[in-house]
Amino acid sequence: MKKILIANRGEIASRIIRTCKKMGIGTIAIYSEADRHLSFVSEADEAVFVGKGPVSESYLQMDRIIDIAIEHKAEGIHPGYGLLSENGLFAKKVGEAGLIFIGPKAEVIEGMGDKIAARNRMEENGIPVLPASEAVNDEGEALLAAEKIGYPVMLKSSQGGGGIGLALCQNEQELRKTFRTVKMKTEKFFAKSEIYIEKFVEHARHIEVQIFGDQFGNMVHMYERDCSIQRRNQKVVEETPSPFLSETGRERIYRTAIQAAKAIRYENAGTIEFLVDEKENFYFLEMNTRLQVEHGITEAITGLDLVEWQILISQGKALPLFQEKIKSHGAAMEFRVYAEHPKTFYPSPGTLTDLTWGEGEVRIDAAYEKGNTVTPFYDPLIAKCIFHAENRDLCLDRARTFFSTTTWKGIETNIPLFLELLKNKDFLEGRYTTQLLKNLY
Repeated sequence: MKKILIANRGEIASRIIRTCKKMGIGTIAIYSEADRHLSFVSEADEAVFVGKGPVSESYLQMDRIIDIAIEHKAEGIHPGYGLLSENGLFAKKVGEAGLIFIGPKAEVIEGMGDKIAARNRMEENGIPVLPASEAVNDEGEALLAAEKIGYPVMLKSSQGGGGIGLALCQNEQELRKTFRTVKMKTEKFFAKSEIYIEKFVEHARHIEVQIFGDQFGNMVHMYERDCSIQRRNQKVVEETPSPFLSETGRERIYRTAIQAAKAIRYENAGTIEFLVDEKENFYFLEMNTRLQVEHGITEAITGLDLVEWQILISQGKALPLFQEKIKSHGAAMEFRVYAEHPKTFYPSPGTLTDLTWGEGEVRIDAAYEKGNTVTPFYDPLIAKCIFHAENRDLCLDRARTFFSTTTWKGIETNIPLFLELLKNKDFLEGRYTTQLLKNLY
């Protein structure tokens, strides 16, 4: 390919542009009115206005985006993550327009996008899954399913993502209270109302395995990422390797991830996500059929460029390396800096009148910089700060130094949360679970 359109925004658009420049590929950025002054717009070789601030009028305009790609002679479209990245219809339309969709096949995206169908398919192929119901249509069915599975349970949208359409229910009263809210959010954000009940595992870890496949049936993993530090069921800190898994558990989870990906003949980048209990029993949660926000820590320990791999594989090439050549070096951590209150996690839109990053070795994938305005239209991610060192303790030291010397004005950020986390004994010793941030303050 000689030119790619990036159907995304912010830091991931900048990240894709960086790899394309290295590969000698031209780039087209699309931007909304709200993003006109962000850095990714000027970094691309070409930039085209796509619409107003709301995503429904800009970054979700499938036909408009494809028309721009054709008009500007792009040969492929990279969807990044979020937005249209896991939209099977978009992937299909891209292909029908004679363009390359830089990701898996449309039918695989659609098949794994429905969490109920994906779970059933994994179970059929011998992948361990949590006890769960089929779709429940009303509160009565939900109550019966929860009673059969046993509290606590998660009420989940079959199309959910990013923490949307999820609710933890400890008892019948909580399920009654949250059922209508989850159903409404499911209809609003995913245009479908299917929800289901899944067993909740207390004291669990959320661990995912990065996988890559090609059209020749080759499949590799790129180790795991521990994504257990979450707020509102959304990841905020990730690390690799997991400080929790034993070497035996690690190898078992790799084998299972490869087995799951091969069962659906997966191509391109993806992750198999697992919930892991205190005894290292693990259960399939979902598959993300795209590049992940936290892919940077995998790049740090492997020295590989995952976006480059995506582009090569989408053009029909074989995996650049096979498993025995993919090595892991040291430890890496990612901290997602958000424009949000560090205790309530409520978004804090506004203008960054000052942002001066701290001291030390760090990779910063930034969406916003000093003088930019964080609008309420999008996820309030300011930047991803990625630390890589010989071991976990050195990563922690670098993160502590960096965030303690970072300054900002104009809006709230979650950096104070990170400074508290970097003093927390359970986090420092690697003994945390998905519930840690609820009890941090």
